[in-house]
Amino acid sequence: MKKTIINAILILTILIVYYLQANFFNWFTISGIMPNLFIILVLFIGLFSNKIMGIVYGLIIGVILDLLLSAKFGIYTIGLGTIAILAGVYEKNFSKDSRITIMVMVFTSTIIFEIIAYILNYVLVGINIEILNFVKILLVEGIYNLILTIIIYPLFQKAGYYIENEYKGNKILTRYF
Repeated sequence: MKKTIINAILILTILIVYYLQANFFNWFTISGIMPNLFIILVLFIGLFSNKIMGIVYGLIIGVILDLLLSAKFGIYTIGLGTIAILAGVYEKNFSKDSRITIMVMVFTSTIIFEIIAYILNYVLVGINIEILNFVKILLVEGIYNLILTIIIYPLFQKAGYYIENEYKGNKILTRYF
């Protein structure tokens, strides 16, 4: 029952993030560049839930965004699926308690997503890539995502540990003598 409620809240969160991405952050661009909240959300789901759930949510969000926003199908799906897999790697190797570690994870995930998106746009759509413009987008979007991560990290951490406890259970082994 709790897992159903968690999934319903995650779906509601996806809708809120889509609304923020589509409407609110159109007014707050930096040089015409918006943050990508879906990278942060998929990374959060992958870090705090199990690996399969993170990949499923990453692929579902990617398919929906491809249908709604993309010129060619598969760009968001492959990018967000990769971020979900990367979140599983991060979860095994790094601590989720440190804000700086989370910031590094968000920044590197943003860079990896943008590189994947640009390569797929070049291959599938045939868009010419200008290196200086690409680097500008990488840096501005990465910094923008970092700022948003600093703001929303306490909320994500509290909700994340609740999700982690529900999906992974308490794996602390205590022994009384």
